[in-house]
Amino acid sequence: MGKKSKLKQELVTDTSSLVGLVFSWSISDVLNENLYRNQVQRIPDTFVTLTSYKKSFIPSLVEETHADLLSNMKTLSHAPTCEILTIEDSAGPPGDLFYDITYYRDTETDENHKGPIYEPQVGDIIALTNVRPKCIDDLNRPPRFYLIAYVDEAKDVDEFPDDLQFKILSSKPINYGEPDMHTSKRETLFAVYLMNLTTNLRVWKALNSEGNTNIINKVLQPKSDDGESCSVCFSGESCLVCFSKEKCNAGISAIWPTICSQNLNESQEAAVLNCISLAQCHHQNSVKLIWGPPGTGKTKTMSLTLFALFQLKCRTLTCAPTNIAVLEVATRLRRLVNQSLEYGRYGLGDIVLFGNKKRMKIDNNDDLRDIFLDHRVKILIKCLVPLSGWKHLLESMIHLLVDPEEQYSLYLEKKAEKQKQNAQKNEEDNRKHNGDEDCPLTFVEFVKNEFDSISQELKICMVNLYTHLPTSCISLKVVKDMVRASGLLKSIESSLHSIRVANEGFKLLKDFKVPRTVVRRLMQLRTECTNTLKSLPMEFSVPSINKYALKNFCLENACLIFCTASTSSKLHVVAGTRPLELLVIDEAAQLKECESAIPLQLSGLRHAILVGDERQLPAMVKSEIAASADFGRSLFGRLAKLGYKKHLLNVQYRMHPSISLFPKREFYDNQIVDGPNVKEKSYERCFLKGKMYQSYSFINVANGKEELDHRFSRKNMVEVAVVSGIVASLYKEFIGTKQKVSIGVISPYKAQVYAIQEILRKYTETSHTGFSLSVRTVDGFQGGEEDVIIISTVRCNGKGSVGFLSNQQRANVALTRARYCLWILGNSSTLISSDSVWKKLVLDAKRRNCFYNADEDSNLAQAITAALLELDQLHSLLNIDSMLFKNAIWKVCFTHNFLSSITKIKDTVILWEVLALLTKLSSGWRRPLEEKGTLVYDGTSAQLLEKYKINGNLNLIWTVDILQENGHYIQVMKFWDILPFSHIAELAKRLDIVFGNFTVDKMNRCRHKCIDRDVVVPMRWPVVFSNSPMADHEESLSKPLSSFSITTNRETATSTYGNTSKAVKPIIPSKSNVNQRERLLWKIKAERVKDFSTCPEANPVDLSKPLSSLSLADKPEASTSTDMETGKAVKPIIPSKSNVNKKKRLLWKIKGEEGVKDFSTCLEANPVDLSKPLSSLSLADKPEASTSVDM
Repeated sequence: MGKKSKLKQELVTDTSSLVGLVFSWSISDVLNENLYRNQVQRIPDTFVTLTSYKKSFIPSLVEETHADLLSNMKTLSHAPTCEILTIEDSAGPPGDLFYDITYYRDTETDENHKGPIYEPQVGDIIALTNVRPKCIDDLNRPPRFYLIAYVDEAKDVDEFPDDLQFKILSSKPINYGEPDMHTSKRETLFAVYLMNLTTNLRVWKALNSEGNTNIINKVLQPKSDDGESCSVCFSGESCLVCFSKEKCNAGISAIWPTICSQNLNESQEAAVLNCISLAQCHHQNSVKLIWGPPGTGKTKTMSLTLFALFQLKCRTLTCAPTNIAVLEVATRLRRLVNQSLEYGRYGLGDIVLFGNKKRMKIDNNDDLRDIFLDHRVKILIKCLVPLSGWKHLLESMIHLLVDPEEQYSLYLEKKAEKQKQNAQKNEEDNRKHNGDEDCPLTFVEFVKNEFDSISQELKICMVNLYTHLPTSCISLKVVKDMVRASGLLKSIESSLHSIRVANEGFKLLKDFKVPRTVVRRLMQLRTECTNTLKSLPMEFSVPSINKYALKNFCLENACLIFCTASTSSKLHVVAGTRPLELLVIDEAAQLKECESAIPLQLSGLRHAILVGDERQLPAMVKSEIAASADFGRSLFGRLAKLGYKKHLLNVQYRMHPSISLFPKREFYDNQIVDGPNVKEKSYERCFLKGKMYQSYSFINVANGKEELDHRFSRKNMVEVAVVSGIVASLYKEFIGTKQKVSIGVISPYKAQVYAIQEILRKYTETSHTGFSLSVRTVDGFQGGEEDVIIISTVRCNGKGSVGFLSNQQRANVALTRARYCLWILGNSSTLISSDSVWKKLVLDAKRRNCFYNADEDSNLAQAITAALLELDQLHSLLNIDSMLFKNAIWKVCFTHNFLSSITKIKDTVILWEVLALLTKLSSGWRRPLEEKGTLVYDGTSAQLLEKYKINGNLNLIWTVDILQENGHYIQVMKFWDILPFSHIAELAKRLDIVFGNFTVDKMNRCRHKCIDRDVVVPMRWPVVFSNSPMADHEESLSKPLSSFSITTNRETATSTYGNTSKAVKPIIPSKSNVNQRERLLWKIKAERVKDFSTCPEANPVDLSKPLSSLSLADKPEASTSTDMETGKAVKPIIPSKSNVNKKKRLLWKIKGEEGVKDFSTCLEANPVDLSKPLSSLSLADKPEASTSVDM
C-alpha cells in the first residue's frame, strides 16, 4: 500500500471530524472511485462489543460520503449556483477559518449553466470558485481559484428575504475584496453546491460518541426469543386473557375499548397491545419488530398505538427515515386525537412535530401546522410578549369592564396630547390631521371599538395558549375558564351592538343604573366575565421569551415527538433534561442501521419498536462498494435475518385480489390474506373500457428505446408516450363521468420520472379536485397508494439487461401501491430474457390472460407511432414485426430506394398518410378501380406495377412478388419507391429489366389474385420436389421468359438459356411414370395453362374415388392460405356439356374434385396458343391470371 493510501486509512480511523476528512480530498481523490475500496469490509451480522459495533460502520460511511460527492461532481454543470457579493472574517474557534458571506440571488443564470438558483443550507459542502463550472476540470484549471467550504449557518430566505447571508468554514484561507492590480476590479466568486453532509455528520457523531447503550447492547448478539413479551409483566398469560380478566394496568384497560372500536383484526390488536404494554414495563429493555407487508394497516396500527401512549402520557419519540413517512404517521395520529379532544384543541401542546419546514411542506397542511414546532414557537412568542401579549390583553379587558369611564378619560387625555403636538405643525398639516377623522370618539364609539379590539385578540390568544402550551403548564380548569370567558366576551359583544341609544343614554348605561332588561343582563355578564377573567393566570411557567429556549421547553414537555431519525440528534440535550421512554421507528427497514444509532442512544430510552418490512426497499446507497458491505442494511433487516421474532400483520386491505395475487405468492409465501373489503363487488372499479384496462394487466410496449440522460439515468420515450396516452384517456373519462380517481405513475429511473412529469404537467396542475396525478420513483412511492398505478419499467434491449430493476424489494414496492387497477408497461422480450422477478411476472400475466400489446389500443398505437417518429425511429415502424403490420395478412418488403425516399419526407401529415396506406395495403385493402391511378407506360412493368397517389405530388409504387418459404411459394408485397409522377416512367424502365428475368411461372404467380370478402389475400402454392419428369417441368419454369423460343413444333422446340441451347421436349410425363388420368391432366395444362402449381398438388388425388370418400388430408387446396378456407364442403362446379368441350369439362371436374373454389385462379378466359411465339402475341392475347379488374 502506498504512502497516500496509508494516509487515507489513518484519516478514516483517527480523524475526529468528517468535515476535515472531506476537506483533505483533492480533486484527484474525489475522482478516484477506489479511494477506500481496500478499507471497506463487510459489516458483520453480530458484534462482540459496543465499540466494534460502532467502528464497523465508519469506513462504509466515509466511502458513501465520497461516492455522494463524486456523483454530484459528475453533474457539475447542473449544480445550483449563486454569486458571492462579500466575504468577511467571522468569529470562531482559534485556528478555524470562518467567514461571513453575502450573496446575490441571480434569477437569470448563464445560458450554459442549467442549474437552479442556490439557497445555502446548513450542512452544505460547496465549492468557491471564480467561474461557473461546466465540468470538473473548471475547478482545478490554473490560474482559476477553487476551494471547498462547509456551510455552518444560513438564514432562512423566506423569513429574511432581504438578508441573504450565510457563514462558512473554509478548507483554506480566502483572500477576497482586494481589487485586481491590472483591472482595478474585484474578482467575482461563485458558490457551487456539491452535497449536503448533515445526516452523515449526525451519524458520524453518533458512532463516535457515548450515549444511552441500553437498546444497542440488546441487539449486538440478539437471540430469537428476545422479541417475546416481558415474563414479569404478563406472567406467561395471553395478553387478551389478561384484558378480559382486568389484570392489566388500569390505564391500559380504560383505553382498550376505544382501541377496539377502530375495527382492528386480531393481528393488529395483538400488535397494539404488545406495544403499549411496554409503557408499563420497567423490568427489562426490549426491541419489538412489527412486520407490516403492503396494505396490512401498518400505519393505522402504529397511529392507534401512539394514540394509546398519548392517553397514557408515555413520553415517546416516533422516527422514520424520510419526511414523507413521518408526516404520514403524524397525520393519522392527529386525526385520532382530534376525535378525542373535549375542549377545542387542548392537548395538542403535548404533541410536537419538528424538522425542515420547506421539505415537510407544512404551510400546505393546516392540521400538522398546529403541532409543528417552529409554528408553535412563533405563536407562543406572540402570545407571551409583555406589551401586546396575554398579560397586556387580559389586564386591558378587566380594566375596561371594571371602569370604562376611566379608560375613556385616559383615551381623551392621550387624544388631547396628540392634538397639542399636531398644533405645532404648519397650518396645512393642521388642516390634514385635525379634520373629522381626528376628532375624539364618543363614549359609545370608544367602548364598542375598544371592547371589540381587545376581545378579538384576547379570544385568539386564549385558543393559542391552550392549543400550544403543554398540558403540564396549563391545567384543564384554566382551559375551562378560558372557554367560559370567551363565551361571555362574545355575549357582551352581542349585547353592546344591540343597544341603540344616544350618547347621554349610554353614559348612564356605564353606571348600570337604568332599569332595563338588557342593562340588567349586561350587568350580569360584566360581573361574571370580570370574575372569570380575574381567575385566569396572568403568567405561565414558561422560560424567557427566547426562540431557542421556547423550542427546548416545548420538546421537554411533549408527550409525543415526531421527526426523522437524523433530526432526532437535536433531542440529545432535551432528553438529558427530561428523558424519553419509548422509541418507535416507522419504515424501520428503510433506515440504515448506523443511522438508527442516532435515536437509539437518546437518554432514558427503555424500549424500541421497529415497524417495517425488510422485503420492501432498503435505504438508498450510492456507493457500490458500501452497498456490497451491507451498509444499506437496516437493524430491522439484520434482526429478521437472524431469526428474531416478528409480529406479522397478516391481512391486506389495499389491493384488489387480482393485484395482490402475484406479490403475495412471490414475496410473502402466501402468509398474508386479502381483507373482506377488497373481495367485495364494489371493489371492482372500471376507469377505462376494454380488457386491457381491467384490474391487473401487463401491457407490452414492443417498440420502445431506452436511452441515458445527462445524469446517466435511463428513460424510454415510447413508454412515456404510452403513459401519456393512458392518462389522457383517464382524464377524458373523468371529465365525462365525474368518477373520482387518483393516479400514480411509478418508474425506477429518475430520468423517466422527469420525462413523464414534463409531458403530464397539464394534468398535475389541473384544478379538478376529483382527479389527482402523482409521478414518482419507486423509492419515492414507498408507503404511498393510489386508485390506479401505472408502472413504466423503461428497459428495452436485446440482452435482457434490467439493472437494478431486478431487485426484488424494488419490484415489491412498485407492484403493491395500487388499490383498484395496476397496469404494468414494459418490453416483454427484455423482461423475459432478464431471468428476474419480472420474467415470472410476464409469464404469470400470460398464464392469467392479463397480457396485452399496447398497440391493441388505437390511441396508444398512434402515440407510439408519434413517439417513434419523434425519435427518428422510422425503421422500427417499417419492421415486419412492428405494430403497423399487426393485422397484416400480407408480408411486406421494402427496397433501399423506398427507405431512402420515406426518410426524406419531413412533412408529418404526408408521413402519417404513407404509414396508414402501408398498414391498409398489408391488411388486404385495395382502392376501388375508379380511384386508382394509371401508369402511362406499356412495358413489362405495366403488368405488375401499382401506383397509389399520396397527398401532394407523391405516389407509392409497389408490386406483388413471390418468395419461396417453408416449401411454398408465397405472394408478398414489395414497395419500390415513393416518387413524383414525373419519375415513375424512369422507375418502370428500370423494373422492365428486373421483371424481364421473371419466369412465366413467377409472372403468373405475381398476377394471381384471390379475394375473400372484399379483402385481397395472398396466395400460396406448394413447391413440388420429385424424381419424376416433374423435375424437368420445374427446371423449365425456373427459366426466365426471355430464354424461351416458342415454335409450333413442340417436339423440336429449343430453349436458349445463357449461352447454351438445347432441344426441350414437351413437359408431359411419360406413361411409365404417370397413369393415364394424370398424363391427360398434364397434357391439358401443358397446352393451356402456364401456372402448373395451381392445379396438380404434390400428392395427386386418386380420381377413381368419390370425393366423399376422401379424408381431409387427401383433399388438396388450390391455396394454403387460411384466409381462403371456410371449412365448408363445396360441390364440384362442372359446366354442362353443351357449354364446355370434353377437355375443358375434364379439367373442371378434376379441379372441382380437388376442392378448388376460386376457378379464376386456374382456368384462363382465353387460353394462350402455345404454338405462337411469345413475341407474336398481342397484349390482348396475353391472358391474366386473375379476373380482377385491377389486373
